[in-house]
Amino acid sequence: MRFMVMVKATTDSEAGAPPTQELLDAMMAYNEELVKAGIMKGGDGLQPSSKGARVQFDGAKRAVVDGPFAETKELVAGFWLWECKSLDEAIAWVKRCPNPMPGPSEIEIRPLYELADFGEIVTPEAAATWDRLKTEIGDKG
Repeated sequence: MRFMVMVKATTDSEAGAPPTQELLDAMMAYNEELVKAGIMKGGDGLQPSSKGARVQFDGAKRAVVDGPFAETKELVAGFWLWECKSLDEAIAWVKRCPNPMPGPSEIEIRPLYELADFGEIVTPEAAATWDRLKTEIGDKG
């Protein structure tokens, strides 16, 4: 199963505060463990929402809203893409993670949809397109 593991933003991350050298070293060691175990397939930290934007959709209309965004607890500061046997395995790995922020923080784990999850609505053409696209981007999941 594939999972997106999201480090939730905090006031510090939204202010653009860099990690301490100690935290950076601990996270690099943790990421190395994930890679050696075959769990980590990708990931990165995100810059503060003040450097980003949102595109809001309403039918055919599009509206761009520049950051920063007010609800820090709803924002993502970083992410990993993992391949684990189960949600329980992903939880066990997250529990081993160094605290990613100074002070209280939260990491959210969400399974990714697989094409098979959409059942009968997936046409053979859509499945072939998806397989081709995944090959082109180098995704084996």
